[in-house]
Formats: sequence, structure tokens, C-alpha cells
Amino acid sequence: MADTYTQLHVHLVFAVKYRKALIENEWKERMHQYMTGIIQNNHHKMIQINSMPDHVHILIGYRPSQPMPVMVQNLKTETTRWINRNGLCGTDFFWQNGYGAFSYSKSHLPRVINYIVNQEKVHQRRTFLEEYQTLLKAFEVEFDHRYLFTDPE
Repeated sequence: MADTYTQLHVHLVFAVKYRKALIENEWKERMHQYMTGIIQNNHHKMIQINSMPDHVHILIGYRPSQPMPVMVQNLKTETTRWINRNGLCGTDFFWQNGYGAFSYSKSHLPRVINYIVNQEKVHQRRTFLEEYQTLLKAFEVEFDHRYLFTDPE
């Protein structure tokens, strides 16, 4: 709509299926670039992205013209195809079902960007599951431990 104006900043978090450590340093930057292209082609703004071997953090300027679940599903489906088509893992790659989406005001963006950039430091102190539960609790999101990202096989 021509007369609709928004400023929505969303921090997305999702994991590799079974939280397997499949994202390798050798190709993660290429994956980040590919994901950035998907985000931008869907008219959202990529602000920051980083990943660890078992999960990804993405901060975007979200445009509400595309439903969030559709955008995330498209992002996960297209990156799965790209990773598998290019044989980057040596095994079949899949993202875990589900995702976290947390909104921030513009004044909080520098702190969130710094947090995403420094994921390696964050994970010297805690696991991904501990990090994710901390986010859910901080945002007062009710959750059932049985439905958090499935344990590795």
C-alpha cells in the first residue's frame, strides 16, 4: 500500500536440523550472501547476519507486505536447496522446523548488531539452546521445552 509506513526490526534465529554442526567456516559467508539476496529480493532490509555451525542469527528491517512465516519458510527452503545443490555439507542439509522472531526498537539496534557479530564470544559461555531459552525468557515468550529445537541424533 502506497500510504503505509513502518519501521519494524526483527531478529530471526533458527537452527540446523537436530542442531547438527553443519555450517562450516569455509562457506558460511557465501551462505550469508545468499540469504541476504533472498531477504532483499523479498523487499526486506538485511541489517546483520552471522551463524554458528548449528544456527543462524539474522537482523532485518521487516516489510509487513509478506507474512513472517512465508518469508522465513522461503529463506529456509531456498538456502537448503542452495547448500545441497552445491554439495557444501557432504550430507543432506536441512533447517530445523520453527524459528524465533524478536522485535527491537531502532535505539536497540547497535546492541543487537554487536550481539550478532560477536556470536563466537557468546558461545564460549553458553550453548545455543541456553542462548535461545534466554531470548525466549527475556521476551516473555511462553514455550514448552518439548518443542524447542530437537536434540542432535
